[in-house]
Amino acid sequence: MKSVEQHIADILAVVGDPRQVELDLLQAHGTVLAEPVSSPVSLPGFDNSSMDGYAVCAADLAAASDDDPVVLPVADDIPAGSTAPAGIRPGLCARIMTGAPLPEGADAVVPVEWTDGGTGRAAFRRPVEKGNAIRRAGGDVAAGTVVLRPGVRIGAGEMGVLAAVGRRTVPVHPRPRVVVLSTGEELVEPGRPLGPGQIWESNSYMVAAAARDAGCEVHRHGFVGDDPDRLLEVLEGLLERADLIVTTGGVSMGARDVVKELLTREGAAEFAQVAMQPGKPQGVGRIGGVPVVTLPGNPVSAFVSFQVLVRPALNRLRGLPPHPLRSVRALLTAPVSSPRGRRSYLRGVLGEGDGGAAVTPLGRQQSHQLTALAVADCLVVVPEDVAELPEGSPVEVLLLPGRA
Repeated sequence: MKSVEQHIADILAVVGDPRQVELDLLQAHGTVLAEPVSSPVSLPGFDNSSMDGYAVCAADLAAASDDDPVVLPVADDIPAGSTAPAGIRPGLCARIMTGAPLPEGADAVVPVEWTDGGTGRAAFRRPVEKGNAIRRAGGDVAAGTVVLRPGVRIGAGEMGVLAAVGRRTVPVHPRPRVVVLSTGEELVEPGRPLGPGQIWESNSYMVAAAARDAGCEVHRHGFVGDDPDRLLEVLEGLLERADLIVTTGGVSMGARDVVKELLTREGAAEFAQVAMQPGKPQGVGRIGGVPVVTLPGNPVSAFVSFQVLVRPALNRLRGLPPHPLRSVRALLTAPVSSPRGRRSYLRGVLGEGDGGAAVTPLGRQQSHQLTALAVADCLVVVPEDVAELPEGSPVEVLLLPGRA
C-alpha cells in the first residue's frame, strides 16, 4: 500500500502553487500576504502627546508640589489634527489633546489628572520628567521599515498595520476556491423524506465546513448519482469556479464506483490504497486542468482523509507552509488496537492526567459511525507497525482545528 506521506506529496504536486491577486484591505482579511510591505513614512510622523494634558517645559515644574503648586499661563489649545501649533517658551504651557502635535519648545506633557484642569491658567501639583507622555516621531516604525513579511495571515492586527502605513490594497494569496460534491444513488438531501435503502447526504456538508474552517472559499455542489457521464457534465460545469475539487464516494473496488470509473476513463487521476485507517481508498488527479482529490464515501473516512491528506494542500494554496495538523504527545487512558500495516487515526478526547496530557479513545471507531466526530477533539495516531498499545502508552495526538 501507498504511504500516507507519499499520498500527501502526490496531492501537493497536483495542486501546485498559490494564486496572487491585489485586494482591497477588508477583502484581504483572512488571506495570506504575498509580498513584503514597508512603511513609506515614519510612525508616528511627528512628536505628539500620548495623553490629554498640558505641554510644558519640564524645568518649570521642578519645585511643584501639592502644598505649593506651580501656576502657568495657558498660551495655546492644541487639538488632535492641528497643523501648525504655536510654540511655547519657559513660563508658559499649552493645553494638548491625545495625538496632537507637540509644540516647539515643550519637552514634556503633564496629564490633566496632575493639574487643576485650568483653561486660562493651570496649576501643576508635581514635577514631571523630560519626555513624559510624548510619542516620538519614528518611535514605532522608521520610514522604509518592512512592517509585514510574506506568509503572514492578515488578521485584525495586520489589518491595522496595513492601514496605518497607508495601504489601500495589498498583494495576497486569496482564499482557495474549493468545490465539494458527493456521489451515490442512495443519497437524499437533508430535509426530504427517505425511501427504502436511502440515507441523508452528510459528507458534502461536513467536508465543505472543514474546508471553510481551513480558510477556503467553498462551494458545496451537493451530490450526483452513479452515472459517469452525468458526473463528467457536473464536473466540467464546476471547473471555472474551482482551485480544487474534493469528491467523496465512488473510489473503492466496487462495480459502480463512479468517480474512479470516470477519472480512470479520462486518464486524469491515480487511485491507490493508502496505508491508513480509516480512509484506505484514495485518488488524486486533474480534470480540465483543475486538481481533484477523491475521498472515500464512509463519513469518518472522508473526514479523517480531509484533515490528514487534504489540509496540507490547502495550506499550500493559501500561501502557507504545507504543514500537517498540529500534534502533541499524550498518554492513553485505555488500550487501543490497530490493523498491522496501516496507520490508524482514532477519534479521541484530549485532557489532563496525573502524568500530564492524557487522551481518551472514543467508542464507535468504525468508519460509518459519524456521531463520535461531534465529541472528538483530536486523532490518536497508532503507527503502521503497531497492533496494540496498552493503557498508559505515549502516543502522537493530532489536534482537530477549532476543537482542541
